[in-house]
Amino acid sequence: MLRQNIVASYFSQAYVTLIGIVILPLYIKFMGAEAYGLIGFFTLLQAWFSLLDLGLTPTIARETSRFQSGVLSKLKFKQLYRALSAIFLIIALIGGLCLFYLSDLITNKWLNFNELDDNIVQICVQIMAISVAFRWMGGVYRGVITGSESIVWLSSFNAIIATIRFIGVFVSMYIFGFTAYVFFVHQLAVAILEFIILFFKAEKIIPRRKDFTEDIGWSFEPIRSILSFALTIAFTSSVWVFVTQTDKLLLSGLLPLAEYGYFTLAVLVASAIMVASGPISNALMPRMVKLYAEDKKDEMLDIYRKATQVVTVIAIPVTTTFVFSAKPLLIAWTGDVLIAEKASPILQLYAIGNGFLVLAAFPFYLQYAIGSLKYHFLGNILIFVILMPSIYFAASNYGGIGAAWVWLLLNAFMFFFWVSYVHQKLFKGLHIIWLLRDVLSIALPTLMVCYLVSLTSVDLITKFHNLVYTISFAFIGFVVALLASSNARNFIMSRVKNDLE
Repeated sequence: MLRQNIVASYFSQAYVTLIGIVILPLYIKFMGAEAYGLIGFFTLLQAWFSLLDLGLTPTIARETSRFQSGVLSKLKFKQLYRALSAIFLIIALIGGLCLFYLSDLITNKWLNFNELDDNIVQICVQIMAISVAFRWMGGVYRGVITGSESIVWLSSFNAIIATIRFIGVFVSMYIFGFTAYVFFVHQLAVAILEFIILFFKAEKIIPRRKDFTEDIGWSFEPIRSILSFALTIAFTSSVWVFVTQTDKLLLSGLLPLAEYGYFTLAVLVASAIMVASGPISNALMPRMVKLYAEDKKDEMLDIYRKATQVVTVIAIPVTTTFVFSAKPLLIAWTGDVLIAEKASPILQLYAIGNGFLVLAAFPFYLQYAIGSLKYHFLGNILIFVILMPSIYFAASNYGGIGAAWVWLLLNAFMFFFWVSYVHQKLFKGLHIIWLLRDVLSIALPTLMVCYLVSLTSVDLITKFHNLVYTISFAFIGFVVALLASSNARNFIMSRVKNDLE
């Protein structure tokens, strides 16, 4: 099941990410750079709204895994689900209403635009507020579905919703007009549809009323037992949102919407690297929680190391492609040399930062499985105290490039120093094996070969030439990474051996 979950999650995450990236130039073409800047602000709002999560989504996912493994009783789980659902609803109403009533202030005091109409922008911000509340409310149901390891279903659902959200919107805009207003009304309709389907799917997983002889009742008492875990995740998640989104928030107010659109474009492309870790974490964490609860620590660590190699094989070639082929990639994608020149330096720096990030995230999975986030908590305090002023200074004085450098240095610090410390505290002797055999043995050969390839002189005249060059570069990186991975080599050799027999 784990392999099926990982494969399904990867395909879904890759599809959702790629479709969002591929369709982006069409947004700029049909709606204009300012309207796309507004879409970027919508994405930013969703990220900041996650501050209100309070650690509840990963908590319900973990408790669902414990319920599935028999550690948590039906009654306790049902009571916990009811309590968390009530909290989600209350926060969604409060957060959505606050954003709705702040729409005038956001439109007239924060956003910088010249071509869009003030009233239309304000209405769009109000629609954003409602959409964000619905999408965020679905978090509790996603948590239940993820914790039950229904990853194949969730992956398929995400792909379908992404198709309706990103491609279906062009049908709406073709009929009603290529305007920001039509775009956001469509997003609201999709958010409501997504919420309804997730709700009914989660209800099928939750124990039904007829399964109980005793009264379930309404109480927040079940939350007390997991309060420490939830609040730790809440704090660290909040810090992470501040660290990763403060640059975007500051720049959304400092830059004209058109320029902010170019910045968002570069960050969005760089986020494709996150495809390497997102599907793995979705499938890995529930399984690690279950194995740890069953006292199968060696098996848990084996899966942990294998997952690291999978992420490294995918993340490093993508990172090197974005770094060494940033400009050809953007030209092939947008067909606009000006956009490529503006966005490529930011893309390169954010890509390196994201490459470090997907690998530095692994110790969190161990702590999540154990149920103790002490070191994750301490690490985030350190990040907040030292690097928040750096982000503010860099974004305010140097714009997107400054923010990108801080992002790179932040994640490099986490990878080279904090990961080692946490590994040593949790499982002594793990880090050096993990670093040398599961990361560097794959990353270093890939980086060296890709660097040598980047030194070759190639005439890239047309958009097609840039596309072929970028794809070829990425392909070479993936081949080298696969050959460098011990797990991949063993898998390939076993398949070849079976075919020969």
